[in-house]
Amino acid sequence: MSAIRRKFGEDYQVVNTNRAMSFSAPAKRKRQRFVEKNGRCNVQHGNLGGETSRYISDLFTTLVDLKWRWNLLVFLLTYTVAWLIMASMWWIIAYIRGDLGHGHDESYTPCVANVYNFPSAFLFFIETEATIGYGYRYITEKCPEGILLFLFQSLLGSIVDAFLIGCMFIKMSQPKKRAETLMFSQDAVISQRDGKLCLMFRVGNLRNSHMVSAQIRCKLIKSRQTPEGEFLPLDQRELDVGFGTGADQLFLVSPLTICHEINSNSPFFDLSQRSLMNEQFEIVVILEGIVETTG
Repeated sequence: MSAIRRKFGEDYQVVNTNRAMSFSAPAKRKRQRFVEKNGRCNVQHGNLGGETSRYISDLFTTLVDLKWRWNLLVFLLTYTVAWLIMASMWWIIAYIRGDLGHGHDESYTPCVANVYNFPSAFLFFIETEATIGYGYRYITEKCPEGILLFLFQSLLGSIVDAFLIGCMFIKMSQPKKRAETLMFSQDAVISQRDGKLCLMFRVGNLRNSHMVSAQIRCKLIKSRQTPEGEFLPLDQRELDVGFGTGADQLFLVSPLTICHEINSNSPFFDLSQRSLMNEQFEIVVILEGIVETTG
């Protein structure tokens, strides 16, 4: 157990900590990771049934999770279709009332003044929706259906704006890029600290802005078989990194060394140097916190 196991690289190496002798184990074949270095999980769901309807039922989260190009496409299409539909409704009212044939008749009172065709109806809708108010096109008091449509347009526009703008704001404030300035050590090591054998790695924050209530957790991803013979693929076990002592609560203003003591409660306690080399597992480190600048 006096070996340093570098687990976070693409291959595994074992180096003896005894200075009198050292050796290097042959690198293992590269395996696909459960969680990539950038935090992306290599998990795909299939054969669930009704998957599409489940995503549609939670439409807001689905839009937030879309890639930027699809998100912008949905943003543009939603506004374009909504504008065309509402402009068509204003044009239909003018067409039914016969306002289109009295465009320049000053003695005639139309539903919407100075709306002669579909482009002018579209311009009136844009002026109303964007509250531009040039003053050339306006609703007259002799058009109750126009007043009702105006109220409906105002309510619908507020709902669409709140939904899409809120979606874009949440997507822009997601901390994916913030994670680029949170650095983890490339290698994890097993060594002595305070007379105890420990698994250690480092984490640091490059930005001057603090992470409030930062907490770190470690998960051991490993397949195992129960005494009853049940096989559990990718079973998850918690690695204690100071939960009982509060060491998992980080004041991350300078790089910190995270330590997991290999004691009788550790899943690494019964592993020898040779078995540690042959075991197939993955350690996932989860750092949670609130970004001070954005919340």
